[in-house]
Formats: sequence, C-alpha cells, structure tokens
Amino acid sequence: MSENKKYNIEVRVWIEEAEGAFLGIGKIWLLENIQKTGSITNAAKEMKMAYRQAWQLVEEMNQRAETPLVEKLLGGKGGGGAKLTTAGENAITVFYEIENRIKEFAKQETQKLKF
Repeated sequence: MSENKKYNIEVRVWIEEAEGAFLGIGKIWLLENIQKTGSITNAAKEMKMAYRQAWQLVEEMNQRAETPLVEKLLGGKGGGGAKLTTAGENAITVFYEIENRIKEFAKQETQKLKF
C-alpha cells in the first residue's frame, strides 16, 4: 500500500482518572527534568515554568498516584532537591510505551486514508 502523503492522523495521549487528567506529556517532561536536574526548581527553570506551578504539579501527582512519583530530599550541606521514585521512573516508561503503540497504530491507519 502506498504511503499517504496528504493526510496525517495525530494523537495526543494522557492518562485519566476520576478527577480528570492525571498524566500527560507536560507532566512527563517535568518528571524527566526532575530526574535530569535533581531538583524541582531547576526542572521548572528548564521548562520556563514558575516554581510554584511545578511544585503544585508534583504535589498533585504525588497525591493522586498510588505511590508518590517524586521524593523531596531534605536540605543540608549540599542543599535539598528532589528525585524520582521507582514509581516515577516507571510512569515515564509506561507513558512512552503506551504513546508509542498508539502513534504506531495512527501511522498505520494514516496509510489507509483515502478521500
């Protein structure tokens, strides 16, 4: 089958629960930046996001997840910070696995489009 060049099926993935959107690409990027920088402050700066907003997103994710995704580290000589829990690392992996499968399906469906 020839590849469709005119049309494209685009999808956006997020994980919902009773209170609404729980985890989407924005929160995944925030988790990845916390993992990379070791702090919510630096993760927020990387994303040009207000610290307060990043902090609220982390608190919300931690409260709504079965186990917290981000662990805050207490300050000391080297300062505080934050790191992902195993659940947080798993959230990133699972999100991308689901997103990739859905995008692959959309790509296959795109090739079938004819109008």
